[in-house]
Amino acid sequence: MPSSAPAAAGFLAGADLSANAIECARRASPGYLDLTSSNPTHHGLIFPPQVLRTAAEPYWATRRYDPEPRGLPAAREAITRHYLGRIPPLHLQPDHVVITASTSEAYSLLFTLLADPGDNLLAPDVTYPLFEHLAAAHHVALRTYRLDESRGWQIDEASLLARADSHTRAVLIVSPHNPTGMIVQRPIVALDQLGLPVICDEVFADFTYRVPHTPPFAALHPSLPVFMLNGISKMFALPDLKLGWIAMNAPAAATFGARLEILNDLYLGANSLTQAMLPALFANSLEFTAVMHQRIRASLDMALAMLAGCPTLRVRPPDGGYYLFARVQGWDDEEALVLHLLARGVLVHPGFFYGCEDGTHIMISCLIAPQTLERGLEIIIEALTP
Repeated sequence: MPSSAPAAAGFLAGADLSANAIECARRASPGYLDLTSSNPTHHGLIFPPQVLRTAAEPYWATRRYDPEPRGLPAAREAITRHYLGRIPPLHLQPDHVVITASTSEAYSLLFTLLADPGDNLLAPDVTYPLFEHLAAAHHVALRTYRLDESRGWQIDEASLLARADSHTRAVLIVSPHNPTGMIVQRPIVALDQLGLPVICDEVFADFTYRVPHTPPFAALHPSLPVFMLNGISKMFALPDLKLGWIAMNAPAAATFGARLEILNDLYLGANSLTQAMLPALFANSLEFTAVMHQRIRASLDMALAMLAGCPTLRVRPPDGGYYLFARVQGWDDEEALVLHLLARGVLVHPGFFYGCEDGTHIMISCLIAPQTLERGLEIIIEALTP
């Protein structure tokens, strides 16, 4: 008898990767206003070229490839100085920093470091759609804990405790949260009860709105092993230069630092040029970042004021970040809602893109160039006003 074909194996084997209805409609709809983008280089937020040229120049004169498993010392020292400037200040040793090519790579390293196939990680039930694919790639499961919309999307501690089991290896937290903008501002008692390592994504930490600052998560939980993730993609609007990092507090470094160094040495993903530039980027970015933050806050002000006049929309001012996650009344089908708006010339994301299953929501990015954002909001308000 002829042998049967082998079953599909590997990442997303057997998954339906065909375009969904929203993507098909988007491709067939030229000229719409895209209010979903998080790419600053598409919206006029361009880091000063002269600063980049000046920061890069010394590298070319002394170029020599001497890779460091945790990253170049000068770059790691610059990152520790950054944490000293946070509120409250956080004292880290340079050896507690591991430089990566991106936050996604940092997650991948930590999933490998902390969990074996068959283990699980706790993640918020509403979040940017990255964790699911990373977990699948590492053969670990995600168990979701609840974010409470009625309390500004704060973490539901009872849910956090209930979702953990004997195979839970870490808790994933995003602060400021994407897309709700929630910032964790005080210790979470349930985390101390669990005693698990925490991976906290802080890539939007510099973008505050309703609250004055984002506390470094390790400052809230100094006794837990905490890995804080950040990078220059959002901070300096430099997604193309590909540099992120993992900052460990003392408990994390003591327990996991040596093994994480070996893991990072396997890939050495962060390029030497961007690492060499990093101290100068920190030192010479203030003028640009101040303008960027001012523009985003002004856009959030404008969007919240405009949307407040739409009777079918309920949107909370976010603690931070640059997204609005609005609840829509009068619609039960998010896909139909998004297609309705796209047919009128504006693209938003549905809540189910972020795993949100309670109510009807849309996500709007206020990183968008202000004039485009204003026109897109006018279309949304007109389309959703009875």
